[in-house]
Amino acid sequence: MPYVCRSIIVVLLFCLTGPSVARGADTEYHHVHLMASDATEAAAWYIEHMGCQAYEREAACRYGHVQVLFIEREPDGGSVGTAVDHIGFSFRDLDAKMVEWKAAGLTVLEDVREIDGLFKLAFIEDPWGTKIEVAQDHEDLGLHHLHLRSPDPTATQAWYQNVFGGQQDRMKGRIDGLRWGRVWLIVSSDTDTDFVPTDTRSFHHLGWGVEDMAAFVAETKAKGIEFSAEPRQITNSAGQDLIIAFIVGPDGALIEIVETL
Repeated sequence: MPYVCRSIIVVLLFCLTGPSVARGADTEYHHVHLMASDATEAAAWYIEHMGCQAYEREAACRYGHVQVLFIEREPDGGSVGTAVDHIGFSFRDLDAKMVEWKAAGLTVLEDVREIDGLFKLAFIEDPWGTKIEVAQDHEDLGLHHLHLRSPDPTATQAWYQNVFGGQQDRMKGRIDGLRWGRVWLIVSSDTDTDFVPTDTRSFHHLGWGVEDMAAFVAETKAKGIEFSAEPRQITNSAGQDLIIAFIVGPDGALIEIVETL
């Protein structure tokens, strides 16, 4: 093959794939950390109504490997109005679940409707103000997605991919997003909201796990991203030794990074 042709192919591959450097290497979606006036009651609510599994951590639950954790404090407001608008869960029979939730007195924001080419969905709210999309997506049951809002959704999604990797995909071939395993991150456009930081609201922060905190910190700082809290070692309520750190994402979304030792 002539040299010029080989050079053109190399340039095209570079443009399509980017330089061969780590981009959020070795990350997984780790947890959501919500705020509630009673953490034990909140964990029990998510176990009873959202199908969350009991977990060895006190006042916590989980969906597979993704933890649902609670800060015991009265939030200043709900998730709406922050960068993290809502969280999504998928159920096998949404109509039946809605009957259960209404009988239990849950707050229903929008009743069940079917979106052509997508799935059935509705919106409810937990007792502490976190908005929840409930869906019937048989391909992805359980913890389904994180739905963010931003005045520039393309740039925001690119930021999360740059920092945390994730697989770029289209939900049902219709909605652009990133995914870590079965957990989606979707960003919608919102140019009207004056976003407030998540750290005083019911959805306190997002959480990603990394294999090597030192390598992640070095890579992230090289991208010009500052840490709001530098790495430190802790022991959680389950007796696990962790290294944790925090950064602030677009539009005030607090993010925790976790390495399990």
